[in-house]
Amino acid sequence: MRILDQIATYLYLKKKDPNAKITPWMKYMHGINRLSILLFIFAMMVILFRILTK
Repeated sequence: MRILDQIATYLYLKKKDPNAKITPWMKYMHGINRLSILLFIFAMMVILFRILTK
């Protein structure tokens, strides 16, 4: 489960330090990272779908 913890921390679903101050720029950065990862996963699913339906 360590990998899932790392992914949750990276996606900012789980805080690494609950006492850390969150700045607006940090929120923007994590939002863009989350969006890019979701788009990457979506693109991989589309590629797999196209390969499997050929």
